[in-house]
Amino acid sequence: MMLTTNNRLQQAEEALQKAKEKLNERYRLGYHIVAPANWINDPNGLVQFKGEYHVFYQHHPYDENWGPMHWGHAKSKDLVHWEHLPVALAPGDACDKDGCFSGSAVDNDGELTLIYTGHHYTDKEKDLFTQNQNIAVSQDGVTFEKAEENPVIAEPPADSAHHFRDPKVWKHGDSWYMILGNATKDEVGRVILYRSADLRKWEYIGVLAQSEGTLGYMWECPDFFELDGKHVLLISPQGLEAEGDLYNNRFQTGYLIGEYDYETNKFSHGEFIEMDNGHDFYAVQTLKDDKGRRIAIGWMDMWESNMPTKEDGWCGALTLPRELTLDKRNKVLMNPVDELTLLRETEHKVFANQSISGNYLAKTNQDLIELKVEFDLTKTTAQAVGFKIRGLDQEETVLRYQVKDQKLVLDCTKHGKKEDGIRRTALEAGDRLSLRVFIDRSSVEIFANEGQATMTSRIYPQHERLGIELFAEDGDAQVSEFTYWSLKDIWK
Repeated sequence: MMLTTNNRLQQAEEALQKAKEKLNERYRLGYHIVAPANWINDPNGLVQFKGEYHVFYQHHPYDENWGPMHWGHAKSKDLVHWEHLPVALAPGDACDKDGCFSGSAVDNDGELTLIYTGHHYTDKEKDLFTQNQNIAVSQDGVTFEKAEENPVIAEPPADSAHHFRDPKVWKHGDSWYMILGNATKDEVGRVILYRSADLRKWEYIGVLAQSEGTLGYMWECPDFFELDGKHVLLISPQGLEAEGDLYNNRFQTGYLIGEYDYETNKFSHGEFIEMDNGHDFYAVQTLKDDKGRRIAIGWMDMWESNMPTKEDGWCGALTLPRELTLDKRNKVLMNPVDELTLLRETEHKVFANQSISGNYLAKTNQDLIELKVEFDLTKTTAQAVGFKIRGLDQEETVLRYQVKDQKLVLDCTKHGKKEDGIRRTALEAGDRLSLRVFIDRSSVEIFANEGQATMTSRIYPQHERLGIELFAEDGDAQVSEFTYWSLKDIWK
């Protein structure tokens, strides 16, 4: 018997309820978007609708491993306190037989419209497939109906490989525009552009941007928007080789920035810049909210990485929401949205304007912490400064700034990343090193010098926390501020 869409959605909900009862909570995140149970990956459909923020995500409600993709769903009034909503999309219709893959969402005059990729295996064993683009609509922002017109784009352009996914849609003037992650037949990553008057009939415009042979075989999860007068194209290229401290993860996320002309579809841009230099940051998507902010959320995991939470009945999480801005050099900066101060419960001012040599431990067994540390480098003689998230039995995550080399080094080797546990990134800190850090039960997000560098990684402590330790190596360090806050668990 063929299940109806509603049957499939109901089954997914029932499976999640059962899986929730068996969860092990040891690594469960306290203030990040996670599914009620089982697997999630890419954020999808970031949108503001009727005054609330909606985030959808790639979700497998039946297993802690990746599988036939559904769309999970959460919403919030303030980007901080999230609530789970029922699964929004389930695959299995003619337009999306084997998966409702990534996409985006728009508010079309009070109708919430999801635009997503339908996945269809032609030979699952050999990973051969076709992909098309579909829409689903909702009046209430909770229950969605797939459009009768699906697929709204049935197949990719003639010069294209079968990789044809992750639609991002926005409105400019009277027209809707859609970009898609794509590859040419000879495996060159690119982003292609379509235009529509009604979200149903789409006209192919052409290539928005394409690799010159150095930027991977496929560009996933594109996003395109204006930021402070420039146009930014976010992409997640697959197939980049590591170059020193760059591109050390399985796949990357970064941006091209430049000038764009809608009349000619010409995007003149600079080189690819990686957005985050930690271990676990991919498939970022953005929305522009009613305050005019460009807000980004990424998947806080990485393909083919060690994921110990699978043993606990869940896997995958999304990053904190980050506001994107441009600095004077046209670098995209990411910083935590202002609302995240709502998470703060108790403030602990450890000290200010104090010199340290060696180390200083602020004892706390708190799991959920926001940390603010500032070093005055003009009065620092140490070769390296930084902090450690200390645990019992010598467990630790270390962030070290090498003053002379101007390099930030994150070492999670002793917190569950035995292999490939170190990430590095350049940071010209100048006179001061300012660190804002969000620590959850199994994650750390580091924002250095107001977003000049960010590093996001999952960590997997086996033991209780001991505290936060500041250190100075081979000399003294002047600490302007050392403050931390205990944070709320929004899911409890």
